[in-house]
Amino acid sequence: MPIHNKLVRDNIPAIIAQSGKKCTTRILDDHAFKTELQKKFSEEITEYQNAQDNKSALEELADLLELIHAAAELHGATINEVEQIRINKAKKNGAFKEKNV
Repeated sequence: MPIHNKLVRDNIPAIIAQSGKKCTTRILDDHAFKTELQKKFSEEITEYQNAQDNKSALEELADLLELIHAAAELHGATINEVEQIRINKAKKNGAFKEKNV
């Protein structure tokens, strides 16, 4: 059985079991969860960067957004609070709509 040792979505163990395969998981404490979230962010950013078409890019952005939801919760915030911070920063510093470099 291959060993992956990486953060997976909540339903993945059940999906693996339904396919007739076995997997072992463990529940992480907050410190370990933060570390694994950071690794998963890197993985998903790389997948976004390597996306070959819009559909794939959007799939990877959705994965990143799911990670942002999880990270917000880890830090005791809601996604709405993170969104408000984003809005405030955009008002103060602007966004990226003009594509300035």
